[in-house]
Amino acid sequence: MAAPSRTQVLSLYRMLLRESNKFPAYNYRTYALRRVRDAFRENRNVEDPKVLEQLLNKARDNLAIIKRQVVIGRMYEVQRTVVESNPRKFF
Repeated sequence: MAAPSRTQVLSLYRMLLRESNKFPAYNYRTYALRRVRDAFRENRNVEDPKVLEQLLNKARDNLAIIKRQVVIGRMYEVQRTVVESNPRKFF
């Protein structure tokens, strides 16, 4: 299998950030965003195509998990925390 291109990696990164930003609960949202950024930052210098492919497969699996958890989180009403100044709309 060919090594993933830079655009594929950036696209996956953006999808993870976008999906993580949909968490209705502030704590889950900030945690997910921080973990995505940290993971990509930590592995930014990986050159080995096999390792890169494994990391991308893991990221795709995590994207699916985040999507499921966002749906579950939207099923239950959350109370806004003090640090959230304006209400978020979820549609």
